[in-house]
Amino acid sequence: MITLNRIYKIFLATYGPQHWWPGETPFEVVIGAILTQNVSWKNVETAIAILKDRRLMTPRALYTLPAAGIAPLIRSTGYYNQKAKKIHNFLEWFARYGLSFKRLEAEETGSLRGELLAVNGIGPETADSMLLYAMGRKLFVVDAYTMRIFTRIGILSGGETYAKVQELFHRRFRGGPEDYNEYHALIVKHGKDVCRKKPLCGVCCVGRYCEYALKHN
Repeated sequence: MITLNRIYKIFLATYGPQHWWPGETPFEVVIGAILTQNVSWKNVETAIAILKDRRLMTPRALYTLPAAGIAPLIRSTGYYNQKAKKIHNFLEWFARYGLSFKRLEAEETGSLRGELLAVNGIGPETADSMLLYAMGRKLFVVDAYTMRIFTRIGILSGGETYAKVQELFHRRFRGGPEDYNEYHALIVKHGKDVCRKKPLCGVCCVGRYCEYALKHN
């Protein structure tokens, strides 16, 4: 069976570097990770532009607003009241570190991850996106595209938990944080463009190794 490293090399050769995560600062990446839950990135960009226009895209500036003040500014992202509360909850946690990413650098990755997961509204995918993309921690981000692609290929059975899939990548994929970053971005690219709900197996760069493609084409 094809390896995770081989798939990564094929994706990279096919699509090229993706230059992820979108965001000019670590804080913008963190806010984007919360806002992108259940919505397209285009909607997130609209909200981020509004926050920037109001000069609120810094931890200290946004922390001055209650959740009710944040909600109208992120309306384009859907579920904006809930997401505003999630942002507020994150900022309350972040305030324990002086709203400083510099102060987070001394903290152990597992400990930080546990603290983030204890923040109401922050799940594994969001926490790991923050840790990988904003803080450079070596954690593989698992999403719905990951489950779909690797189940179709045959590496996953389809019933694995987030933790099991992440552990598989940590164990079998050789690479640093930059490679984890790039691999996840490439998975999203492949999932959106080719391995859709109704897949385009005829143009798939890993189709020759994919159990689903070989069975259905």
